[in-house]
Amino acid sequence: MTNDDTLPTTDEGGDRYNVPALERGLRILSEFGHDARTLSAPELARRFDLPRSTVFRLLTTLENMGFLERTEGGREYRLGLAVLRLGFEYLASLELTELGMPVLNRLSEDVGHICHLVVRDGRSIVYVAKTAFYSPFRSTVSVGTRLPAHATVLGHAMLEDMTLPELRALYPEDKLERFTSQTPATVHALFDMVQAGRERGYTVSESFYEPNISTVATSVRDRAGHVVAALGVTVNAGTLEPAEVELLSARVCSASAEISELLYGVRPALARKVVPLRGGA
Repeated sequence: MTNDDTLPTTDEGGDRYNVPALERGLRILSEFGHDARTLSAPELARRFDLPRSTVFRLLTTLENMGFLERTEGGREYRLGLAVLRLGFEYLASLELTELGMPVLNRLSEDVGHICHLVVRDGRSIVYVAKTAFYSPFRSTVSVGTRLPAHATVLGHAMLEDMTLPELRALYPEDKLERFTSQTPATVHALFDMVQAGRERGYTVSESFYEPNISTVATSVRDRAGHVVAALGVTVNAGTLEPAEVELLSARVCSASAEISELLYGVRPALARKVVPLRGGA
């Protein structure tokens, strides 16, 4: 096993500039999440197949820098405030949120509902902006919340550019986790739903991830027409009338085009016509 203080011999295809100790520290931080709010040194040592002494040194360093903190019992660790500060600094540095937030606020005031802006990180979407519009409905998500892309309409908008083989690589399992009866159960079902939204120009969910919650969403595209983000309007209703869907989808698509124009100087319709994907078996 490689010592923390030395670089390993470069393997074919490897990166000789990687710093193993830094990589391990970042991987440790990545182990924490919604399903693992606290972790112990023995558990992390088991996960990474490393000596406990090595893991303890890494944890101590991260704790001293504020990225981790001990729980009340002192035997487990949780994410520290330094991680939160980095997250907010990242969001503040995003031109997407800086330019998109005024558009999102106007959309929220126009339709009378809460609006969100998300990006994709692997199999998850991450909320990077949310309007503070007053509504009897209180959204359960906040900036920084991560939700499964396959089970959210905003996630479907983010997956629109992926072919069926690409989706199968992202979701190799036979069955997808379901949260309501509306959540797609297989990759094929997911692909069909995503492509239906792509062809329509917007996606709609009714009790898709949570019961009695509906969302109308669409993708934000760059100059080449590639998906870079998604925005949506969330309504406290299990079903939407066709007239309401028509109204919300028009407003959402207009806001998306405005954000694309602010970011890239061109509206998606002028950059590239979005055509249906046919991914193959």
